[in-house]
Amino acid sequence: MSTVSPSTPAALDAAVTKMQEAGVADVAVDVFRRAWTDLAEGRTGTLPEADIAPVEELDRLADLDPDADTDALARTAVVKLNGGLGTSMGMDRAKSLVPVREGHSFLELTIEQLRHARERSRARLPLVLMNSFRTREDSLEVLRRHPDLPVDGVDPDFLQSQEPKLLAEDLSPVSWPADPELEWCPPGHGDLYPSLLSSGMLDQLRSAGFRYAMVSNSDNVGAAPSAAIADWFAASGAPLAMEVCRRTAADRKGGHLAVRRADGQLVLREKAQTASEDADAFADVDRHRYFNTNTLWLDLDQLAAVLDRTGGVLGLPLIRNEKHVDPTDPGSPRVVQIETAMGSAIEVFEGATAIEVPRSRFRPVKTTDDLLLLRSDAFELTDGAELSPTREPLPLVTLGEHYTTLAAFESRFPHGVPSLRGASSLTVEGDWTFGQDVRVVGDAVLSATSGARPVPDGSTVGPSGVG
Repeated sequence: MSTVSPSTPAALDAAVTKMQEAGVADVAVDVFRRAWTDLAEGRTGTLPEADIAPVEELDRLADLDPDADTDALARTAVVKLNGGLGTSMGMDRAKSLVPVREGHSFLELTIEQLRHARERSRARLPLVLMNSFRTREDSLEVLRRHPDLPVDGVDPDFLQSQEPKLLAEDLSPVSWPADPELEWCPPGHGDLYPSLLSSGMLDQLRSAGFRYAMVSNSDNVGAAPSAAIADWFAASGAPLAMEVCRRTAADRKGGHLAVRRADGQLVLREKAQTASEDADAFADVDRHRYFNTNTLWLDLDQLAAVLDRTGGVLGLPLIRNEKHVDPTDPGSPRVVQIETAMGSAIEVFEGATAIEVPRSRFRPVKTTDDLLLLRSDAFELTDGAELSPTREPLPLVTLGEHYTTLAAFESRFPHGVPSLRGASSLTVEGDWTFGQDVRVVGDAVLSATSGARPVPDGSTVGPSGVG
């Protein structure tokens, strides 16, 4: 990547001034300054295959005692990354408020999972949200409906930071008077660490007697509190542990865990960090067998020590995310958002480790394809508010352009989603609106249409379409 124009020092000064005038915490400004400099100097963080080795066998959740001691869980806080707006599904509010099952949203399922874990372990288990300014109000309103949730001495949330979007041409802060809010962006979930520090939440949790935190995405309904993992993590003495799953052919384009040959440290390698000559090795799921579920376990005492030593600037590998300042206006200026990933901190904490977990702990919803599957009878809701598959392997769902946004998706399933228990896959190429009691079987296909078409009540959709 080439460096930007010689005017970059002024561009950085302008961005920093904008952050300071907006009241952004000093530590977040310092993190941004470091990342901006890396970006301007063209540091891509490439990890050559020659510098890493595959990860050998890891400890597995399947081998742990399901009736583990709950002492560690009693000292654990549950932190959910809740800053996302679900823009990929056309949303403008907290993604965690989307209904998933039986009218329960992601956030409400999290609350039920927390209650269940409390009943089983008698642990306090506070729920803490890392919100953005745009997700805070609605999410806290949901929490206020559950007066049994609060834990003395622990606030229900803290705010992630914000940073200016940068003009792609010179990395100066963009101006967009039509909607000044669009001049700002979140710094990615790697912002967890400086925001825990600057918000005071890290000190608050430790003062309230919590030693550990389980952190996961709010849209991952599989990431329920686990006494077995908490006990394993406490016994490991590690500062950080990552939950990982085995990669399959469907995961070959995603990042993977590896070992840095120079010092034996675990690292994450993303596609953007992979040279073209290493593409085949990157995609080899038999060589690099594990991917990050973005569920981490943190030792809060060790985290505090590292943040104190580094001034909160961990120097995580940057992610250069280029898009339009107004995502809905392709004619608006191209901007760069500097982001970091929470999981990349595994290379910063000496002695960090990982544990292999089953796919049942990784149920994210990134698209309406994922949402259809979770709402269907391919899953059932357990007493512990977890979603358990009713069939294996799960069917592959591929919805076309007419289902991309949540609003469009909901309008085409007015009576609920079809039965997928008998399906191997469902591919919808046209604009189809589903009636009641529709059943999908085999490798079902609904072909392209010249206009909107109905799938009649009580019909069966199979390889030949509607039967």
